[in-house]
Amino acid sequence: MLKLKGITKTFQQRGLVLNNLDLEIKQGESVSVMGPSGSGKTTLLNIIGLLDKPDSGTMLFRDEPVMNYNQNEAASYRNRNIGFIFQDHHLLPYLTIYDNILLPSLAYKHSASENEATEMHARKLMEKVGISLFAHKYPFQISGGEAQRAAIVRALVNSPSLLLADEPTGALDLNNSEILGDMLMEMNKETGITLIIATHSQQLAGKMSNRMKLEDGRLLQLV
Repeated sequence: MLKLKGITKTFQQRGLVLNNLDLEIKQGESVSVMGPSGSGKTTLLNIIGLLDKPDSGTMLFRDEPVMNYNQNEAASYRNRNIGFIFQDHHLLPYLTIYDNILLPSLAYKHSASENEATEMHARKLMEKVGISLFAHKYPFQISGGEAQRAAIVRALVNSPSLLLADEPTGALDLNNSEILGDMLMEMNKETGITLIIATHSQQLAGKMSNRMKLEDGRLLQLV
């Protein structure tokens, strides 16, 4: 599904972050990437999501080279294929939870029937993760764990094939971290969505089928 070859990225202040990195991921795989702060985990996810470009290297998504996409092509690639979850849920404070969830679906014009199907999908996902009762509340009216569940639904509303999660449990307590980790694995098993999760959490990483560590700019396989 995804193949990165020879990815190198340097920042002026931080120096070399990714060093000739290779990565291959199959459809439906669940992958954790561990490593200390500053090791390049977020940079790697941003490159996969075409939010950043490497200095050198190639990336294929379903055998199609995507690294040289222009801005519009990159936006289309993200919208059609990728869901994002971050440590901070990034819900817009002036929108209800339901409207926040539907935001990714507004990137393109859809027919009335397509909009109806998306809204039904959103409601089913909200019910599945237990936030249906919060649909018309605002982010400041719900807990951090509930907001992060809303962020999961928002990431899934366009039915992406790849979910990128950057420290998704970093701001949560142990109980909510466990709940969120189990939700992600359930989605992976039920829908076949591919997961790539950057995390400091041994607990969350242990749930993944493929565990890796980013060290000196390269990925090492963990047993």
